[in-house]
Amino acid sequence: MKILVVRFSSIGDIVLTTPVLRALKTQLENVEIHYLTKRSFKPVIENNPHIDMVHLIDSSIKEVISDLKSEKYDWVIDLHNNIRTKSLKIKLGRPSKKFPKLHWKKWKLVKFKKDDMPDVHVVDRYFETVAHLGVKPDQEVCDFPIPASEAVNLEKNNLEGEKFCSVVIGAKFKTKQLPIEKLKEIIQGIKLPVILIGGPEDTVLGDQLCEAVQREDVFNLCGKHSIVGSASILQQSAKVVTNDTGMMHIASCFDVEIISIWGNTVPSLGMYAYRPKNKSSYSLHEVAGLNCRPCSKIGFAECPKGHFDCMQKQNSEEIVSRINS
Repeated sequence: MKILVVRFSSIGDIVLTTPVLRALKTQLENVEIHYLTKRSFKPVIENNPHIDMVHLIDSSIKEVISDLKSEKYDWVIDLHNNIRTKSLKIKLGRPSKKFPKLHWKKWKLVKFKKDDMPDVHVVDRYFETVAHLGVKPDQEVCDFPIPASEAVNLEKNNLEGEKFCSVVIGAKFKTKQLPIEKLKEIIQGIKLPVILIGGPEDTVLGDQLCEAVQREDVFNLCGKHSIVGSASILQQSAKVVTNDTGMMHIASCFDVEIISIWGNTVPSLGMYAYRPKNKSSYSLHEVAGLNCRPCSKIGFAECPKGHFDCMQKQNSEEIVSRINS
């Protein structure tokens, strides 16, 4: 059997498809798994042992449609479910199943704050697309293999083999990101050494935090490593403090405690850390009683209301207490 799994973006969503890949590969006999995604997300899945071939696009499915047609897939498993994947399935003309996105329920939650979302993690909803093949969740965490060649050595930070806390300071959308004042309060209270995690765009914020907290055991590694390198640091952490981001989902692949902080999004959308066997290994921190949350299922460049209460009113003392417990 040959199966094409499709998920174009983003980091967290792709990581959350990995239990499905693992189940397909281990529960079906003689199966070949292909994966289609955007080239920019190749590092997220290229080391996955359950994928036999990765197909990449830059901007259009036209780039790969000819190659995909020649594969004559038995099934196309659409875990993205948008206009582009609908076009892809029509062009391939192969049997397919699509992920139930629950657009209407999400719209009601965001627009009217009416929560009809099922109490089911998005990973388990992904599995609905392969139920017809007899494939079931194995209740294990997501996969993010790290090759030895990309493992980060923290010896120069005097942290090799030592306990430390990683703090993911960035987010794709500002309304998911803790403001610098709150980050400063939290970092100052953490008893462990701290590594700041983020992309090149977070380097300046990392420098500002190091300057603000004036601690010799706070290290700004934003932009210093690739996604896989940053994942290696998360894997070595004792604790990970993170916004609702792709790095939260990467951290959930490892045996580390996660302290997740939620701004404009809400866990009931089904995208919290996937730890089916150990839910006590992560905590959710959100400001209760705000009638403006969620203002989006994704995020904004700034708070639509102008006050940003969902992050400005976070209880720093409570978060620090959980980190230090």
